[in-house]
Amino acid sequence: MRMRSDEAKSAILKVLSESGKPLGASQIVSALLSMGVDLQPRTVRYYLLKLDAQGFTKLVSRRMGREITERGREEISRTNAMARMGIVAAKVDSLGYKMSFNVKDGKGTIIINVSLIDPADFRLAIKEIQLIVNYGFSIGGMMAVAQEGAKLGSVVVPEGSIAIGTVCSVTLNGIFQKEGIPVVSRFGGLLEIKDRKPIRFVNMIEYRGSTLDPLEVFIRADMTRVRSAVLRGSGIVCASFREIPSVALDQIRKVERAMKVHGLGGILAIGRPSQPLFDISVSEGYCGMVVLGGLNPIAAVREAGVRVSIQSLAGLLDFNRLIPVHKYLRHDTGYLE
Repeated sequence: MRMRSDEAKSAILKVLSESGKPLGASQIVSALLSMGVDLQPRTVRYYLLKLDAQGFTKLVSRRMGREITERGREEISRTNAMARMGIVAAKVDSLGYKMSFNVKDGKGTIIINVSLIDPADFRLAIKEIQLIVNYGFSIGGMMAVAQEGAKLGSVVVPEGSIAIGTVCSVTLNGIFQKEGIPVVSRFGGLLEIKDRKPIRFVNMIEYRGSTLDPLEVFIRADMTRVRSAVLRGSGIVCASFREIPSVALDQIRKVERAMKVHGLGGILAIGRPSQPLFDISVSEGYCGMVVLGGLNPIAAVREAGVRVSIQSLAGLLDFNRLIPVHKYLRHDTGYLE
């Protein structure tokens, strides 16, 4: 479908605003793809010239690219947010449908989140991720890494960065859907942990009423306390709330066991049919299901003081590109040499 000029320019401004640093056209193209917007590099360059002329962007240098101006940020604030409502929900449904992972043989594509860090912070980041994996606050213990110039999901890794790909919790939606089990994603939120047990949701954002990934919003706002939940037993972690048909409970448990064989997990709790779960009511004939946020390990990395640029729902990746986190701490991986 052809994208209107104003929509394309707004999307480019959004990418520059969220990046926090200058970007070149190829980097903007990659970021747009992760948002579900497909524009050619030459088209992006054309719109950048238009945005320059309007005073919304400016060229920093040919090597570094462009950055958004204060006037550009004001333009974003004037954009009709209602027109973009539900874009995250649509992306969740789309990626869940497109992924091809088969839980029976462990082959196919899964959905990933991509986080960019400085190479000097890599070993510290992996240690933090491993800590969260060890305590079971992640979607399993698998991840992928890519160096600058390589592609991970829909993200081309920019110069001077390393990309870490972690399993997105929406992967569970796709797995269940492939098994004929419909899943309704209701909201992403912050879940309070006390004495190492989940207590209640303290913040929630509905997927269908949001223009951004709720969990990404919470992490960027420094509202998580994932490391505290692990180290002290009390804290705040990312989680999402789904609804599943109660008639499929037995099959869901079977699929959950099969997922663990391939190093995947993340289901924190499943409620009783038609009964509230953590005080969240569910539709008649459904059960509530709480799934840990795939970005919890990255939230811990950020809490440890590492600068992280997050791109959630960053496309699909073949499952065979993921390896256990602990292997990245070994010199024999070849990556850390």
